[in-house]
Amino acid sequence: MKSARLAAASFLVAGLLGIAGCGGSHRLAPVSGVVTLDGKPYDNAVVVFQPVASKGNINPGLGSSAHTDRNGRFVLKSMDGKNNGAIIGKHMVRISTRGNDVVGEDLGTGSPDGVLAAPSKKIVNAIPPEWNSESNKEFEVPAGGTDKANFDIISAKGGKK
Repeated sequence: MKSARLAAASFLVAGLLGIAGCGGSHRLAPVSGVVTLDGKPYDNAVVVFQPVASKGNINPGLGSSAHTDRNGRFVLKSMDGKNNGAIIGKHMVRISTRGNDVVGEDLGTGSPDGVLAAPSKKIVNAIPPEWNSESNKEFEVPAGGTDKANFDIISAKGGKK
């Protein structure tokens, strides 16, 4: 009876070690950097790194994210909140404004009976779509990590002189 329990326990431990070994291909490295908007540190950003799948690795692992501080600095943490860093390899990067900005008033829209709808607040993201919803920005996380994941963003407003 004892030998059967010992064998079962050994099998369980071996299985758990095997599962843990599978995670080895998803090693994390520390990643930090600075986000600037129109040349100034941006303290209201959400930075998301999502590992990119490849032909040999269709499940590259969990993404990482961070909020910027008042100096625009961020330190990535895995999406499960358990580990600092990001998975080593290529990532799709998305950066957006935390909570979005409220800017001005919308004039409202016409209705079929010719009456205008009431004006409402217009919500916009200070960071342009090519950095968030339409992003194709990539970043390679090196095995040793980096503190130079810096992103200089020019807004539509900032690009006009």
